[in-house]
Amino acid sequence: MMGGIYGISKDRLEGLFSALAAERELYLPVLSGGKVNFSVWEEGADVRLDVTKTAKSPKDAFFPQFETLYTCRTEEGKLKIDPEELCRREFVVFGMRACDAAGLRVLDRVFLSEPVDTFYAARRELGTIVSIACGEPEESCFCRAFGIDAAAPDADAAAWFSGERLLMKPQTEKGMRLVSSLSEYLTEEDGAEAVIEEEQAKIRAITEKLPYSSLSLEGWGSGETKRKFDSPLWEKLYRPCLACGTCTFVCPTCQCYDIKDYKTKNGVQRYRCWDSCMYSDFTLMAGGNNRTTQLQRFRQRFMHKLVYFPENNEGMFSCVGCGRCVDSCPSSLNIVKVIKAFGKDGGDE
Repeated sequence: MMGGIYGISKDRLEGLFSALAAERELYLPVLSGGKVNFSVWEEGADVRLDVTKTAKSPKDAFFPQFETLYTCRTEEGKLKIDPEELCRREFVVFGMRACDAAGLRVLDRVFLSEPVDTFYAARRELGTIVSIACGEPEESCFCRAFGIDAAAPDADAAAWFSGERLLMKPQTEKGMRLVSSLSEYLTEEDGAEAVIEEEQAKIRAITEKLPYSSLSLEGWGSGETKRKFDSPLWEKLYRPCLACGTCTFVCPTCQCYDIKDYKTKNGVQRYRCWDSCMYSDFTLMAGGNNRTTQLQRFRQRFMHKLVYFPENNEGMFSCVGCGRCVDSCPSSLNIVKVIKAFGKDGGDE
């Protein structure tokens, strides 16, 4: 059962999830506490594959929000260090969208470059991604601006809903192994290519009509550091910012973290947790902080995504246009507003 396109009816998905979870850890978008987020699937969970965007991105399946690195303890008067075990069990993230899958390629540039982050690398090695095309992209989406096609997810396996069926196409060796292991639930679909092409045409037609479909990145990217950094527009743009950090915690590409120690009864645990460049104590050291104002911190966030990162990564932007910051910012201040402000005024007074 290699290659081709395979299908399953919606009413059999629960059985497929059960079969997957029996062999691997399975992450799915689940409704809990009024929010839909990716979490480990359990029988009876309210799975919501119809939700285009989860509240948070699913990146924490690969880069957890909290993660123990090692534990220090004393044993017979000597200091012992117990490193945390790396991920050893295979897992599947089922239901990612094209933007979130693209977000992992940004994180790969950070965590898989030398020196390689072994915790992240282990999860990337053992994780398989099934990405579902966005049947109805939302008004806040702008992945198209970054060259991402919501109708053709780039993942280990891509999937499309068509009526009462889910069609799945393996695209990597991992994807092929996954599909092969589900032969009891998936059947090869004749003529499915035409069905998928029809669904893709519908999705792309919707994408064309979205409010930010024509968002232009002209003037951003490599070579723009000095002109953008020195622009007086930052003085106007940053003022509504509350420095709450919401945008960084919902973002699929933000990779900032802090490392802290926690004292337990048996020793000290060193762990890392997500942090935000929008916070005044971010990278704070004994000697102080090199970004002492909110303007500087605000500018840093957007310069990193739109100028610094592409400068150092062959033009790759550190934004995938998921629109979560558009949806979640309490001050209606987001990367789209920044891009448009510079496009309108050119960065000059």
